Amino acid sequence: MKKINDQADVIVVGAGPGGSAAATHLAKAGLSVLLLEKSEFPREKICGDGLTPRAVRELASLGVDVGALGWKRTKGLRIHAGKAHYLMAWPELVDFPAFGMTVRRTVFDQFLAGEAVRAGAQLLTSTTVTTPILKNNHIVGVISKDGRSFEAPVVVGADGNSARLEIAMGMHQIESRHVGVASRAYFTSPMGDEDWLDSYLELWDGPVGKSHLLPGYGWSFPLGDGTCNVGMGLPNAAKYKNVDFRSLMSRWLGTMPPGWGLTEENRQGPIRSAALPMGFNRKPAYCRGLLSIGDAIGAINPFTGEGISYAMESGRFAAEQIIQAHARGFHTRSAEKALAGYARRLDEEWGAYFWFGGIFGKIIAHPAIMRFAAHYGLPIPVVRRFTHRLLSHLADRPSRDGYDTVINFFSAIVPKA
Repeated sequence: MKKINDQADVIVVGAGPGGSAAATHLAKAGLSVLLLEKSEFPREKICGDGLTPRAVRELASLGVDVGALGWKRTKGLRIHAGKAHYLMAWPELVDFPAFGMTVRRTVFDQFLAGEAVRAGAQLLTSTTVTTPILKNNHIVGVISKDGRSFEAPVVVGADGNSARLEIAMGMHQIESRHVGVASRAYFTSPMGDEDWLDSYLELWDGPVGKSHLLPGYGWSFPLGDGTCNVGMGLPNAAKYKNVDFRSLMSRWLGTMPPGWGLTEENRQGPIRSAALPMGFNRKPAYCRGLLSIGDAIGAINPFTGEGISYAMESGRFAAEQIIQAHARGFHTRSAEKALAGYARRLDEEWGAYFWFGGIFGKIIAHPAIMRFAAHYGLPIPVVRRFTHRLLSHLADRPSRDGYDTVINFFSAIVPKA
């Protein structure tokens, strides 16, 4: 068994998509990396298991041969708004591929951690990090739950929405920021081999038109093996703190067509729920040697609740800034400027979009408004295409068509999250 060092150039806490992506980029640049993960692989994560074109782009940036993976490819979204249904293909763009993918997180996360190891990172599982090691008020390592110490001049916090390391460093949640909640389960279904991601804009907790219309949306994502990941996302976690999501989700699924097979008899495993911290709900992203990525800082799309691509992308941003800091010499003033540039980069890339998404989240908290927009806006093709591009966060920069222009214009003029 290969000996794990307790010192490295960089420690990455958490081997989810963001942490593994950061570790891979760093190791490929020649830095020594310790990747610490609290669980053993494979392990469950509550997620829709959908990879948007943004996420596929990040896979490619890691050097992954996407075409050889064998995972299910998707053509786009199939939107269900009441009795109306719309196919919305992933757009043909310069900056993003025109396809998405689906894969269970048990497979995806283990694969990405393996990529980090193949790049040269050292992975240590069953290692729960609890405490930062500070020197001159600057993080220089971490201590695990079982008392082991690991040291590095820079630490990447990829510890998910628990954000243990961030909280220990004094980074607390911004209470006014959006935190949603998602529930999901797996079902054997004839929909499992479809080419489209199904999204439902009306959530009824009983008979359609005769029960309560809930805020948020539902989904059914085909996994290509005869099963679907089926779930629902609600915009206000605090409001639904004591809700029985198994019962709520079962009532909503009772409104689905019988032929789809989304019944209790076809459910595989339990219905699981988790909070979705959105729109940069924890700041600063850089704090005294700690660069936090993904769910740990709420880097989740407030429009859709999608977080995989932002975890991987923020991991790449953090790695690029660390590589620059390493070249300048860790603990120098110049290196500190490079590390601090990570937080500014996040604001420049996503700050305006996340702010706008926060406004959207407040709107869809009123299901009647959401239903009105879906019934009277989506039938208009230009509105439908723009909505798809905006919510999926897919626009070329610089702009190459009118949709890009409008999305990029709004991103330039609205405040940062």
